[in-house]
Amino acid sequence: MLPLLDADLWSWPHLRTVAAAVLGFTLASALVYVLNDIADRERDRAHDRKRLRPIASGRVTPWQAGALAALLLAGLVLLVATDVRSWWPLLTYLVVNVAYSFFLKHVPLLDLFAVAVGFVLRLVQGYTAVDAPPSGWLTLCVLSVCLLLILGKRRHELRVAGAVHRPALVGYTEHLLDQLLGLTAASALITYQLHASAVSRTALLTAPFALFALFRYLQIVLVHAGGGSPVRVLLRDGVMLANAGLWLLVLEGGSLYG
Repeated sequence: MLPLLDADLWSWPHLRTVAAAVLGFTLASALVYVLNDIADRERDRAHDRKRLRPIASGRVTPWQAGALAALLLAGLVLLVATDVRSWWPLLTYLVVNVAYSFFLKHVPLLDLFAVAVGFVLRLVQGYTAVDAPPSGWLTLCVLSVCLLLILGKRRHELRVAGAVHRPALVGYTEHLLDQLLGLTAASALITYQLHASAVSRTALLTAPFALFALFRYLQIVLVHAGGGSPVRVLLRDGVMLANAGLWLLVLEGGSLYG
């Protein structure tokens, strides 16, 4: 929730509403994953890694997963019922992801945007929680970065399993995905720079670290044939972590002395 980066928002009422937003999206994300795993259990069994998921492997039955989904939905209803209007990003997220689980995941290109929009809605919910307008450039940057990560994952899936596991992959080729990766990386960099320049001169100094992170991710995807797990790339790659540490040091140093 990026609104927490704004020092003016560090007050108990704001922290409480942001914590509620985090809880809401945690419940919603869990619900979406359960529904998606129920719908995908047959295809997941054909995947070398996803076949180990609880439902695909048979450790959890679809009925048991459905009961969990019902509990998560009940928790969401209790949380959202207090003020439905302020939860419109989360409700939109649920609609988009239910559509994704049963339809959009099979439509090339739309499958990319359906997943990426879910992360943009998380950002918007964070700002909505503190009654602040989200930055347009930041919103576009988050969309671009998410598309980049999803494209890397699709490229890896295309090389490893093909359309047997994900029917939408019939609409992609490695060449197309490589072109889209380059285009999306450029979009991510430009929108990050525009957002950073609007924030402060110090924030703009972090642009080289953003550029290096994009270079490293493209190297992992295109040279090392990685990208199958974006979370692993971002949180376990030593080069990426070192770059992120320097990135934060520059940003923090500028806020202290700028």
